[in-house]
Parts: sequence; structure tokens; C-alpha cells
Amino acid sequence: MDTINESNDLFGKCPYFTAQKVFSGKWSILIMHNLDEGPMRYGELRRKIGDITEATLTKQLRMLEKYGLIRRHVYSEIPPRVEYSLTDLGEEFRPVLEQFRIWGDKYIKSIKNKNNG
Repeated sequence: MDTINESNDLFGKCPYFTAQKVFSGKWSILIMHNLDEGPMRYGELRRKIGDITEATLTKQLRMLEKYGLIRRHVYSEIPPRVEYSLTDLGEEFRPVLEQFRIWGDKYIKSIKNKNNG
């Protein structure tokens, strides 16, 4: 993993700033959610996420790999096969993903109740 050298003085010191920086990409949470289901190839991940360009997905995957949350495994096959999976640090994000799901479900319910009420 490349050394993380962030220019802002708060990175690595303030947990909220650090988390915001690590997950700043629009698709980061969805990528983590999908990889939580198990290792996936690039194409499979792109299909599951949906409306994401190849360039954006590649950028987001590289960023999450840089921060040590996912790993990229290249199999020495022809044609080459690449798989992405969560690292141990990425797996520690599972409870956060679950809390996002719980909160998201409650929020969706409140919106539906507000629109029907």
C-alpha cells in the first residue's frame, strides 16, 4: 500500500475528518457494501452498482485500495482476472454499513409516512 500523505493537518488526527476524507467518493459506501458480500470482479461490481462510469469506478477502487480498505488481486491467467475484496480493515467497516442500512430504512420510512400523511 502506498504511504498516505495527506496535506491537511486534520487527516490522521480528527476521526471525523479522516473518515470523511477516506469515504469522500460518491460511490465509496456502495462499493464497500457490495464487496461486503464477498470478492467481486470489476465487471460484476460495476453491474451491481449500476449508474457508474468505468473511469469513476476505477478511481474509487484505487482510492479505497490506497486507504487500505480493499485489495486488488490479479490472477496470473490468460486473460488476466482481477478480483476486489475487503481487507481486514475494510471488514471492520461492516458494523458501520449495517448502521447506514438501519438508518436509511428508517429515513425512507419517515419520507413515505410524510408523503402519505
